[in-house]
Amino acid sequence: MDLLWEEPGRELTGRDVADALPGYAYTTVATVLDRLAQKGMVNRRMEGRAIRFSTTGTRADHTAEMMHETLVVTGDTDSALVRFAETLSRSEADVLRRALDQPKRKPRRTKR
Repeated sequence: MDLLWEEPGRELTGRDVADALPGYAYTTVATVLDRLAQKGMVNRRMEGRAIRFSTTGTRADHTAEMMHETLVVTGDTDSALVRFAETLSRSEADVLRRALDQPKRKPRRTKR
């Protein structure tokens, strides 16, 4: 994912990814990319005989989704949010406060 997140919108073939990760076999990389596509984390597009992969969102989108899923699993979202807020620095809290004050919020992606 790091390779795909480096340049959002950039498409890489399985070979491109495998070449960037010399410690892994091409078949392993191709399998992981296919599984990421099945989970909705990457887009998969045929171009001739090559399959091109790109991210469905940014690293920040993914992190936010994971945070939300973790909150839901706790069963006590309010307490978890309060505890999380207590760990934020003043500047982090200011960023969060500004985001919450925005009139339009981005809808959550659907569950994978």
